[in-house]
Parts: sequence; structure tokens; C-alpha cells
Amino acid sequence: MRNSIEFVVYGDYALFTDPLTKLGGEKLSYQVPTYQALKGIVESIYWKPTLLIVIDEVRVMKAIRMESKGIRPMDYSGGNTLANYTYLRDVAYQVRAHFEFNPHRPEMAYDRNEHKHHNILKRSLQAGGRRDIFLGARECQAYVEPCVFGEGDSFYSSYGDIHLGNMVHGINYPDETGRDQLEIRLWNPVMKNGIIQFIRPEQCERVRTVADMKPKHFDSTNVESADELYALLGEGGSL
Repeated sequence: MRNSIEFVVYGDYALFTDPLTKLGGEKLSYQVPTYQALKGIVESIYWKPTLLIVIDEVRVMKAIRMESKGIRPMDYSGGNTLANYTYLRDVAYQVRAHFEFNPHRPEMAYDRNEHKHHNILKRSLQAGGRRDIFLGARECQAYVEPCVFGEGDSFYSSYGDIHLGNMVHGINYPDETGRDQLEIRLWNPVMKNGIIQFIRPEQCERVRTVADMKPKHFDSTNVESADELYALLGEGGSL
């Protein structure tokens, strides 16, 4: 696919929190990563307001295993409280994603150099990302490497269909929709032989408004163009 990357992300723990479990203060992870969590990982590899990151599919490489830990989170009234967080243990995911230009940011048209953005994205992936990588939560450190999507053995390669129920797909931010609202998307994914193919955000039929929100302003005064960044780094420059 045009402007695409394929990579594996892995770590000792992951916490893709089911929002229903946040109410009691004891977090429980979804069985698989959400679209938004994977989008955040790609944006940690390389992000510009010019781009819209689209996650195409994810492949679950290892068996889904859970582990609970006793945690002492900060209490809203001050001090610490006690809670059990249930994490995914020893995870690895192959991801295929691509970028498009954000149609809701016409002020960033000066930065729409497709070839250079793609080259910088691939070099950033090769370097392990431009920012720290996490699997759903700050305490779940992760690492990314280029890969060929579909290569290697997955625990679920011959497992058939697994219906995962109602899940959060992701979050609609105003600069990505053109609406001055923060919204949340829901869907019902099915994992087929270890692979989840994501529908696009605009295809989600269940969308709920969370709050009114205005997009942050970006233009040539506060964002360096891909041409400038590419010239600064040079053809083989370090990121």
C-alpha cells in the first residue's frame, strides 16, 4: 500500500484499558490492542500535523496471557490507594499502517511532500522511533522494529475466528474530523487466524460525543516542513 510501513512492536507488558474497569479504579486490559493504541505507537515513531495515520491491520503473534499486579496509584483525595491492574504479559504484534495527508489542515499544505515524509517515517522506524514507545500505558515500555507483515509463526495462525465483543476503536480529535468535538468510536472486531483488519475511523457507526474541543493551530511559523527536516538530516543523517 502507498506510504505504508510494517513493523513489529513487543514488550513484557501491555495495558489496553477497558474503560468500564476504570470506574472502580482497578484497570483490566482488553485482549488485543485498540486502533487508537496502535495509532499512538506509529505517531511515536514519526508524527506531523500534516499527516493522518491509518492502521490497516494487526497480527497477534503470541498467546494472550494475563497477569495481575498490586499497584499503589495516587488517590484523588491525596495519598495512595491500593488497586489490582490486570496486564497482558509478554506480547508481540505485527502492524501494517500508512499515512495520508490531513484534509482538515489546509494551512499545512506547504508540508505535503509525500516522498520525504515516507522516507523520514521509514528511517525513524529503523531507529526505533523518535519518541518512547509504550503499549497502552506509561509503565509498559515497548520496542519497534521493521518486519514483513505475515512472516513468522503466530500462536493463532490456525485458530479460526475469535469474536472480541464491543470495544473502543479510537478517539476522534477535532483536527481529524473538522468537527469541534472530542468523540469516541466503538466497534465489534473479529480476529481471524490472529489477524484483525481495522475499519477506517469514518466507517465506525457508533460514535459518542465526549466534550467540545478546538483543534490546536499549526502552520509554517511553528512547524518545520519535511523538506527542511530532510535537508537538515541529509540523505543518511541520524534521527
